[in-house]
Amino acid sequence: SVVALDRRTDKMIAVGGDAKMMYEKEHPNIRTIRPLRDGVIADFTACEQMMRGLIKMVHSGNRFFSPSLRMVIGVPSGSTEVELRAVRDSAEHADGRDVYLIFEPMAAALGMGLDVEAPEGNMIVDIGGGTTEIGVVSLGGLVISKSIRTAGDKIDISIVNYIKEKYNLLIGERTGEEIKIAVGSAVQLEKELSVVVKGRDQVSGLLSRVELTSEDVREAMREPLKEIADALKTVLEMMPPDLAGDIVETGIVLTGGGALIRGLDKFLSDIVKLPVFVADEPLLAVARGTGKALEEIGLLQQLTNEE
Repeated sequence: SVVALDRRTDKMIAVGGDAKMMYEKEHPNIRTIRPLRDGVIADFTACEQMMRGLIKMVHSGNRFFSPSLRMVIGVPSGSTEVELRAVRDSAEHADGRDVYLIFEPMAAALGMGLDVEAPEGNMIVDIGGGTTEIGVVSLGGLVISKSIRTAGDKIDISIVNYIKEKYNLLIGERTGEEIKIAVGSAVQLEKELSVVVKGRDQVSGLLSRVELTSEDVREAMREPLKEIADALKTVLEMMPPDLAGDIVETGIVLTGGGALIRGLDKFLSDIVKLPVFVADEPLLAVARGTGKALEEIGLLQQLTNEE
């Protein structure tokens, strides 16, 4: 969720993956913005530009496309009314005709192919960029949910700060994310991994490099992963007894980019003493769920967050 704008004209240059490649590497005439921070809109204008850019990408080459369209947007389950209104307004300004908001744990459950309308509980932990969403889905609704602003972004920052404190090396958030993907793990690995990290030495001011192991990264991520585990325990403690029986039977499913951290399923399973599984293609679960909701208007109106 990145957009690159021309500083002089405020015209959009790139959006999505192309804009992310420019992040923290741009020259003075380009500014790259992440319009969403901690799961909420931090820059309303840039968010609108990003939505327009993504819509244009989807419909490029379609001469008969009408810019007024139906949109479904996944939102954190802990969003306030003000935050939800900001998302809706931004979508409407980007030419959304009918805008529906669906809570991300529900969208993730749909994206995994679960029967969300069945009288059985399914527990989802969606670890995104800005928020971790924990929800129990049953009978077409969220029975229990908890949203915390500890997720991928905070893990990246923890890695950046750890390297700064231990090795006096300054790196950016984007590099922190690359390190997490390359060698990050929540539990000890049979064969520990390593990666060479390049940055600027904050003492000498010269460019330098250090070799970082997965053990280092595990230590760097320890605190945010503990916060996610504590939030999961809190939700389990709130669970009604009959739903708890379902979760003991079916286990907990991890989705979102954070689910790809090596050994995170085992890390959480050891803490909560329940089976924990990583969904197939966890990165796409919420997106696919919003798509499924969009295909069926009746289900969409039942599941989305409407007044």
